[in-house]
Parts: sequence; C-alpha cells; structure tokens
Amino acid sequence: MLTLRLVFESFRFALDALKANLLRTILSLLGVTVGIFSIIAVFTVVDSLETNIRSSLDFVGDKIIYVQKWPFIFSPDSPWWKYFNRPNPTPREFQQLRRQLGPNNKGVAMFAASGSNTFKAGSNSVADCALQGVTYDFRTVRNVPLKEGRYFTTQEMDAGRPVAIIGAIIAENLFPNGNALGKEFKVRGRTFTVIGVMEKEGKKLLTIASNDDNCIIPFPLFAKLFSVSTSGYGNGPSTSIAVKGRDEDAGLLDLEYELQGVMRNIRGLKPREEDNFALNRPEMIASMIGTLFSRIGVIGAVIGGLATLVGGFGIANIMFVSVRERTNIIGIQKSLGAKNFFILFQFLFEAICLCLIGGGAGLFLVWLVTTIPQDALPLTMTTARIALGLLISVAIGVIAGIVPAAVAANLDPVIAIRAK
Repeated sequence: MLTLRLVFESFRFALDALKANLLRTILSLLGVTVGIFSIIAVFTVVDSLETNIRSSLDFVGDKIIYVQKWPFIFSPDSPWWKYFNRPNPTPREFQQLRRQLGPNNKGVAMFAASGSNTFKAGSNSVADCALQGVTYDFRTVRNVPLKEGRYFTTQEMDAGRPVAIIGAIIAENLFPNGNALGKEFKVRGRTFTVIGVMEKEGKKLLTIASNDDNCIIPFPLFAKLFSVSTSGYGNGPSTSIAVKGRDEDAGLLDLEYELQGVMRNIRGLKPREEDNFALNRPEMIASMIGTLFSRIGVIGAVIGGLATLVGGFGIANIMFVSVRERTNIIGIQKSLGAKNFFILFQFLFEAICLCLIGGGAGLFLVWLVTTIPQDALPLTMTTARIALGLLISVAIGVIAGIVPAAVAANLDPVIAIRAK
C-alpha cells in the first residue's frame, strides 16, 4: 500500500507540475520527446528496411548451396580477374552432380535467366520481363507458388517443349480478360503455351527476381534460345546449380564439403589448385545485411542519444526547480515522520513520470509516421521498440532525477519549513 500510495502521489505531483507551469514543463519534456522519437524512429526505419530487404531476398531460398562463377560477397581487393576467368557451371556438370552427390541433399537443379524480354499475345505486350530456364527439380530447391495451373512434367522438361509458367503481371497484361491457362504468347520468336500462373507477390524494396514479371520455361529450350555454352565460357547468360540440403545444419555443412570435393573432381583440379567455382549460401547475404544494419542502428542510437541527453538536462532542471518550490512541503512531510527514502522516491518517481510522458509523446509521433501509407518501404513499430522507448524514458528519469531527489531527501526539516 505504501508503494502504491507513493506512486500515486508521484503521479499527482507530476501532473500538478504540468498544470502549474505548463509551458515550462512542455519545453523541458520536448527534449525527451525529440530524443525518444529520434532513437525509436531510427530503429523502426532500420528494422523495416532490414525486414523488407530480407523479404525481397527470399528468392535465394533456405538451406541451399549455389554452385556459381561469382561469389555472393567479395571485397574491393578480391581478385576479381580470377572470378572473371572462371567457367560457368555446365549442363554436363549438373548431370554429374546429380549422379555423384550422396544422400545429404533433397534435390539438385540448374537454372539461368535473361532480363529485358518482351512478351506478346495478339495486340497485347509487356516489356522488361525476365525469362528463366529451369530443370525439373527447380521447385524442390526454390518455391514456385502457383495460383493456377500446374508445374512441368518430366517429359516436357526432357524434350524442351514450349510451355511456360508466367508471373501475375505478365498474365494481367497479356490476358486482361483472365483465364491465361492454355493461351499462347510469343517471346524471342517462339510461341509458348501457358500451363501455370504464379501468385502475385506485390511490390518489394528490391525488385530483383520477382515472380510477378518472371516467366519460367524448360532449361533445354532456354539453352537453345540463348545459346548457353556447354563449356562454361562465352557471352551467354550465367548458369547456376542449386543444391537443396537437409534441415540439419550439420548435414548442410557436410553437403558443402561433399559438393566442393565432387566439383573439384569433375573439373579435374589438382590438390594444390584453387577452386575455380564459388559455393554460395544465403547465410552470407543475411550475415552481411545483419552487420550493415547493426552499424546503422548504432549510428542512429548515438545521434538520438545526444538529443536524449539534452532532454535529460531539461528534466534535471525542472526537478531542481520543483524541489525549490516544494521545500516547505518537504519540511512538513519530514516533521510528520516521512523518511528520507520516501522523499527520495517521491521526487524520483516524479522525474520518471515526466520522462514517461515525454517518451510516450515521442512514441506516439513515431506511430503517426508509421501510419503514413508507404509503397516502397512500409514502416512497422514493433512491441520491442515500444518497450525500448519506455525503458529509455525510465532510465532518463532515474539519471536526471536522482540528484534532485537526493537533495530533497537530505534537507533539514527545520530549515526546509522556514524556507520561503
């Protein structure tokens, strides 16, 4: 009961301070409001940006190892000329990997893509779309979300038949009346029949590899259309081999070692020769993104912390003024038996209450910003960030109010009562 009474009286004193000197209090709280707004706004933007980028990169999949010419990540001093002279994975290597890899994988697929294609169906057309050639197990290593229709059959894949699975934007533009299944369209001089339409993904922060403007066709036909090199060299589209691992992390690591050994054997590399291929995992991108955004968050926290520091000085100032104005009351409370800790916590809770009011106003402003419609970067303020804002407000209140509260608690009751 004593604690509840103490908290209630602290809230009452804080509200009385707000009412008695409204302008002064608002100006003092403004620093806390701006500080909390700055910190939580930066964290909210960073969280939303990271979430959207990770969502945009979902196309790389999970538990997958990619055999490619170029590594996902390399520094400016990396030997890019070595990467440039490497061969692309070839269909022959893909077939050998399928035969030689052990049971650590769920599937092996080969794919390649070419952008800036124009699709036509009657008088309708759509430009700047991707054309992607895949092997049959592509849907095992990567998600192909079908809204209508079906996936390729093994016969269609092996024979390289002119059938296609198209994205939602392509379907909407080529066949505005709906029911794209069974319809025909042309691209690069060839006529294709639609056997499936993928679900619409919508806008993302990164628009690369979006299924909305992507068309998937059998890899043998793609290789003919774009003259994919059988030796791995040439100016055609870059090819990749994707190997889906098991769910266990240890199994994925074993798969990576096995894949490295099999690829070195296929390419006839000697023990002292370096790998002339890259084994890429999505975790590389995720780690790079996490490091980048944690640094951005630290910079934003420092900037917001400076504003919060100014707010703390404002709260300390108003608490010293409050102690001076209520010196008589403190003396009366002590003469009636109030302990030092009671006076201390009374002013300390008052400082915390004031900071919570300012911090709450800052969080409210951040929430208002998140309600503004954003197509490119939807902002979301998480519960964790709200809790962080309130925790920082409490910390500011404790730090800014502890000295004024200690001064009030140590006042001599006789001198305090006589103070004017």
